[in-house]
Amino acid sequence: MSTTSHPSVSLWSDAVLRALLELRQLFQDYKLSLDNSALEDFSKLFEGAERLEQSLGYDSPQGQENKITEEAVDRHELMNILAAIRGYAEMLQEDLGVEQTAITDSLARLVMAIQTADNGSHSAVSISDSAIASDPGFILAVDDRAENRELLARYLSRSGHFVVTAASGDEALQTLAQADVDVVLLDLIMPGMDGREVLRRIKEHEEWRATPVIVISGQQDMEGIIECIEAGADDYLFKPFNPVLLQARIKAGIERKRWHDREEQYRQQLERNEKFIRATFGRYLSDEIVTDILERPEGLELGGDLREVTIMMSDIRGFTTLSETLAPAQVVKMLNRYLGAMTDIIMAHQGTIDEFLGDAILAVFGAPLQREDDADRAVRCALAMQAAMADINAANLADGLPQVETGIALNTGSVIAGNIGSERRSKYGFVGHPMNVTSRIEDHCAGGEILLSDSTLQKLDGRYRVADRRSLQVKGINQAVVVHRLLEVES
Repeated sequence: MSTTSHPSVSLWSDAVLRALLELRQLFQDYKLSLDNSALEDFSKLFEGAERLEQSLGYDSPQGQENKITEEAVDRHELMNILAAIRGYAEMLQEDLGVEQTAITDSLARLVMAIQTADNGSHSAVSISDSAIASDPGFILAVDDRAENRELLARYLSRSGHFVVTAASGDEALQTLAQADVDVVLLDLIMPGMDGREVLRRIKEHEEWRATPVIVISGQQDMEGIIECIEAGADDYLFKPFNPVLLQARIKAGIERKRWHDREEQYRQQLERNEKFIRATFGRYLSDEIVTDILERPEGLELGGDLREVTIMMSDIRGFTTLSETLAPAQVVKMLNRYLGAMTDIIMAHQGTIDEFLGDAILAVFGAPLQREDDADRAVRCALAMQAAMADINAANLADGLPQVETGIALNTGSVIAGNIGSERRSKYGFVGHPMNVTSRIEDHCAGGEILLSDSTLQKLDGRYRVADRRSLQVKGINQAVVVHRLLEVES
């Protein structure tokens, strides 16, 4: 049998063809003792052998004058054929085992001969020589050749993997859209959408880009390898691939995908936890305080710092008397309606609600975040709160509840702002003389009235109408407190 002088073929063609010839002869002796599954695999192996001989330029297994030219050899086609032959040979080795020693030895020699097509040596590792333990994975095998898809599916199914196949790039993308794939085995050369385009689309897709892709190709093109790796391929194997090496690559790919999935689940859990914390604690603390706690855990430490803030205190006039004439459920309904509306207005003006004291609301503008317009926002907030009372009273009237009026006091001064309490229980709060002054001013507010201290008036940048400058003598404070009645924003 003559062989071509083409260097890429001469290294292995004679050895492979001799091994095939030997195997055919042994098969005739053993075929009556083989089961239907083995006979079918031998049939497919010999079909591949015929295609190989045709590709190499032989008209028959016995060989004729060599017709190979360098231009006639299609490396990718040859490697696909060799991959199919090797695949069936290795599965037959495993299935026949020691019961058919002569024919399994012949299959081993064929596998070793095929190995020289890849590296010029006889150092093949068969699937019976080594095994890679791996967690079962969901594998997508993409190849336009039916025999390649079948071999990959059978290889990997024996290792416990769940394998789906796709005959085209479009079919592969449809599968990815419908299933959570652990690893993609991707043939590079396919009609229509080729492997490079499939790879590009996988790595550009937000949900698929973390899926490991192993390119399997008969082309040993270094530029092509670099291009695929740069495009995001996790590995690159040549046909005919070594199944042990393939198993190792798949194991690594599954582990990477598992780590990514766990990280994604952990990230989603953190997001859910953060949303829960914001939703839960946002009912008691301002968004700014919750954010500060989440982003800066050291902010939970007890203590505080000196801040200039504008303090607001409001409550319903005569609420105690009203509550004595109403059923408890009516009191709660009326109170929740009022506090709910006021809370939304305060938060919309970036105020921090310190606490609810029955029907009273204590809020602060200027902590934990300080802004230049803290006093102005407090004043606009107070005006908005009084304006909202009309809607609250309309709803009360519709429910058979009494109409209510609220008084609001505003005062500006320096307080200690921070975490107050103990290690077991604490709150973000405010301590200082201006807090007491605000409470005393609020005691003098009539229904529907807003009183602001002179210290607040001096801090305003906007123009507002005020009236009735008063000097109050309040309990517990020796010095008179100057206040003004706030009317409206000047246009």
